[in-house]
Amino acid sequence: MSERIHLSPPDMSTRERKALLAAFDSNWIAPVGPEVDAFERELATRAGVSAAAALSSGTAALHLALVLLDIGPGDEVWTATMTFAATANAIRYVGAMPVFIDSEPESWNLDPVLLRQALREASKRGSLPKALIAVDLYGQCADYDAILSACDEHGVVVIEDAAEALGATYRERPAGSFGAIGVFSFNGNKIITTSGGGALVSNDDTLVERARHLASQARQPVAHYEHEEVGYNYRLSNLLAALGRAQLQRLDALIEKRREINQAYRQALEAVDGISFISEAPGRRSNSWLTCVLLDEAHVGVGPEQVREHLEAQNIEARPVWKPMHLQPVYRDCPVVHGAVAEDLFRRGLCLPSGSTLSKGAQQRVIDAFLGTPRLRRG
Repeated sequence: MSERIHLSPPDMSTRERKALLAAFDSNWIAPVGPEVDAFERELATRAGVSAAAALSSGTAALHLALVLLDIGPGDEVWTATMTFAATANAIRYVGAMPVFIDSEPESWNLDPVLLRQALREASKRGSLPKALIAVDLYGQCADYDAILSACDEHGVVVIEDAAEALGATYRERPAGSFGAIGVFSFNGNKIITTSGGGALVSNDDTLVERARHLASQARQPVAHYEHEEVGYNYRLSNLLAALGRAQLQRLDALIEKRREINQAYRQALEAVDGISFISEAPGRRSNSWLTCVLLDEAHVGVGPEQVREHLEAQNIEARPVWKPMHLQPVYRDCPVVHGAVAEDLFRRGLCLPSGSTLSKGAQQRVIDAFLGTPRLRRG
């Protein structure tokens, strides 16, 4: 059996190893220390915001974002239906109701036209959401000019779930810098990783400082352990922050590698009638976190699951695109605005190996296996 090709594995270098060992030797191990402070400063600069709080996960950052905005039971929070479950789960953590918005077919991100229509209808009913979580899907920013305009019209605060999009830009502005609060993930499969980890970023320094306070069990600044409110154990360790700093220094190179991989897939597969990819919308530059392909079974002769199973038989990992939240059993009681586009993307979509460690030879192996799927029509 050939060596396994993973979907999006970590990309480590000697830089990361040296950074980890230096932090270890300093004996700053706990979730405080100079590496945490430096990582927050450097991440804020890269995201084009004034402050960042380094946290244990992107999910923790989403949860804190909602807590900071005083969202709770009885509130609605709208978000994209095409997203990972963490986005919706955080809404449930605070007792609010998720409402899911369909995708636009080109970028797969939240459809701003549907959003504007739904907000105007909600305004007439007197039932506007407390917030919107816009998701930057598969490394490409949502359409923030349209989204922010629609939300500003009704006084709806925006949280940017940029978990997948560090280093991407929208009209030359960095992902994470839109809305009141931005969120990143540094999970092991993301474009940079701290093993686990995430961050909350904002241009409101007061919000970020409060996030740090809540993430440290909301302990008051006194000698004994004094707590006036419920807090959380959400801070990132100094060791992992050192890893994050080293990864962040390599971010541009990691993005370029993934974009090259994306282009190679396009050149090899787009010539097949019935195969297409996410469009990179004008004014947006994706970090190409994952390359996702759509198959029109009527033309190609096979669907994504047949391709995935064939790749798996060749020891190549591929995965379906996100199953829309409104189709998930746990969220079937939640309202959805349309949903047919996201359902179609799920039915036809497949994520291909996209990690920055993927060699040209390994990528050719993926392409050959893909095109070698039984009954796939190449003509």
